[in-house]
Amino acid sequence: MNQILSKRAVAHSAGTVDLKLEVVVISVSDVDRAKRFYGDLGWRLDGDFVVGDEFRGVQFTPPGSPASIQFGKETPSAAPGSANRLYLVVSDIVAARAELLGRGVEVSEVFHRAGPGKPAVPGPDPERRSYFTYATFRDPDGNEWLLQEVTTRFPGRIDSNTTSFASASDLASALRRASAAHGEHEKRNGGQRDENWPDWYAEYMVAEQSGKALPL
Repeated sequence: MNQILSKRAVAHSAGTVDLKLEVVVISVSDVDRAKRFYGDLGWRLDGDFVVGDEFRGVQFTPPGSPASIQFGKETPSAAPGSANRLYLVVSDIVAARAELLGRGVEVSEVFHRAGPGKPAVPGPDPERRSYFTYATFRDPDGNEWLLQEVTTRFPGRIDSNTTSFASASDLASALRRASAAHGEHEKRNGGQRDENWPDWYAEYMVAEQSGKALPL
């Protein structure tokens, strides 16, 4: 037992204990209105906890997200609508924006930035690079959400030993990108059919998600 505790203490001192962001709390002025809004987005309602007249906490989780949001009574004293640029990462920003519009949400036009701190430019990033293309929308209180298109992660951002997709649409998008890249791969090899395409697809999709060098 002492040996186990010692190992835990070493891990803690080395900063290796997992710290997983689970919930972000936002302030709203009308709990029922906010609940309708996020429910209409198709987000999962995890709970609506009521304790007498003094406490109420509502929790929603966006599709495919490991983190959730909470709002209600007895939340922090920040003014309703003060949350700014809550990031929602998507693999296809055009499809994500179209879905939100279809649900009756007002969404900005897609825009991009040449780099951090650079001014917004209309339209998606010309090279469709990850992290550079955005769109925004707000809830009824003005809390702002920022859609960010990411297909290839920064190195180390995702565990290189783990590959997962949050939804069938994310997996389908990854397969389409792999298919397009594989077409270029076959062109570079004289247009010959690659019989080992499943292995190539798998290598490409794992490398893309973990930020490793993509196969050519």
